[in-house]
Amino acid sequence: MNAHAADTPTTAAAGKPEHASTAIYLIVAGILCGITGLEFGVIYVRRLAPVLLPLLLTLSAGKFALVVMFYMHLRYDSRVLTFLFVAPLVLAIGLAVAVTTLTGAFLVYGR
Repeated sequence: MNAHAADTPTTAAAGKPEHASTAIYLIVAGILCGITGLEFGVIYVRRLAPVLLPLLLTLSAGKFALVVMFYMHLRYDSRVLTFLFVAPLVLAIGLAVAVTTLTGAFLVYGR
């Protein structure tokens, strides 16, 4: 048995990784609560005003990734299913950014 196989719990029949334990779900829930607290907290720090939107979007993306990986079980599904979920999401985000930037209204200083 190699070192990687010893670290990853697997089911005997299928050879697939098992789902996370209750402790892992509670840890993830605690992390999600902490990130939510940070999101509320950064709104009140005036020095973060110039980077507030990217900061909140980054925190939200992190929360989204944790929820999708653990609570929607994409971490334990096949890579094909993960690709089928992530590829349209990346396409939609790219399209939203492209449409938003067409007018240049996102610029802080005018052209």
